[in-house]
Amino acid sequence: EVQLVESGGGLVQAGGSLRLSCAASGYTYSPSSLGWFCQAPGQEREGVAAIDSDGTTSYVDSVKGRFTISWDNANNTLYLQMNSLKPEDTAMYYCALDRQSLRWGVESQSRPFIAGINYWGQGTQVTVSS
Repeated sequence: EVQLVESGGGLVQAGGSLRLSCAASGYTYSPSSLGWFCQAPGQEREGVAAIDSDGTTSYVDSVKGRFTISWDNANNTLYLQMNSLKPEDTAMYYCALDRQSLRWGVESQSRPFIAGINYWGQGTQVTVSS
């Protein structure tokens, strides 16, 4: 059974930094893609960043230059380094894994695509105060 366990969320002031982690286990195949998605209260889940097995990454425009996604293959851990945080970054952040590339979910923000992603973590809350 695939398990994704996020950590690293918290309360930070605007301009601060956080690093989210996602420990992945239980998959019997090399995942094609992993990603970070976020959901604010009353909003749809949105793509933030994704990385394919070849290292290719995609970011939503609002986080480009501030967030960096990375995958530690030796430790099966996905990271999201979040710098220059803004109050509008406040949301629950979810780790996701799938055989298909999740970069399309980030680039298109397609709701059906995001809803169809196979594996999700339980989420970690990020709150940015002004």
